[in-house]
Amino acid sequence: MSIYVKITVLVVSVAILAIAGFSFTGGEASAGEPLPGFAFIELFTSEGCSSCPPADELVSRIGKEYAGKPVYILAYHVDYWDRLGWKDPFSSAQWSERQRQYSRWFHQNGVYTPQMVVNGKTEFVGSDESKLRKAIMSPGTPASTPLNLQLKSLSPGVAVINLTFPKVDGQELYLASVQKSATVKVTRGENSGLTLPHTNIVRSLQQVAPGIGQVSLVLPKDFDPRNWEIIGFVQNTQTGEILAASTVNSAPRLN
Repeated sequence: MSIYVKITVLVVSVAILAIAGFSFTGGEASAGEPLPGFAFIELFTSEGCSSCPPADELVSRIGKEYAGKPVYILAYHVDYWDRLGWKDPFSSAQWSERQRQYSRWFHQNGVYTPQMVVNGKTEFVGSDESKLRKAIMSPGTPASTPLNLQLKSLSPGVAVINLTFPKVDGQELYLASVQKSATVKVTRGENSGLTLPHTNIVRSLQQVAPGIGQVSLVLPKDFDPRNWEIIGFVQNTQTGEILAASTVNSAPRLN
């Protein structure tokens, strides 16, 4: 069963570029046929929704299939299912708000789970594999904004990143801390009795001021570089379109 919640929306911006290694690199495919562009996939999901596990499983398969290629996955666990019998440990009102912001960009009357958004330009039911594959093969917008991130140091609770990102009207840069995997046994709600695996769970999202210098990214308390990465992304504030994307998967040692 899916849930449909009517809510108003704010406008947010998000961008692309990820770093959990010693340097920033581009997102070129390492093997196989090159994609026509990049694919930035955002899944809005919840452990309390019985329709969501197939969508979670789909992005997990897609992530493995397109490993090393310019396909980026962020899974946001919304909180509006929490009142219906099971509190998702990864849920956040911030992720519900981000989904509502997309609802405004898409001129929708509400939000639902599971929902997939690709490149900030198209949305559909998150378990629809054919639509996801079609969206992945649709050309992304070539990066037009000079963007360079390099990890300088990583300490418990903080990542210091060298940043070059000139201010551009209508664009904003964000960095997301993403937990690559987790498994949760659900004991109540629609998925009671199931053990649910998760992929690329967004745990924090921080806007970064443009300029040239350094930025301190606050990391979740349980951040472990062996199972996490830092993803940045640039997003058009008027349309929601994602303008560039990249990620680094190597794991630096904590200082």
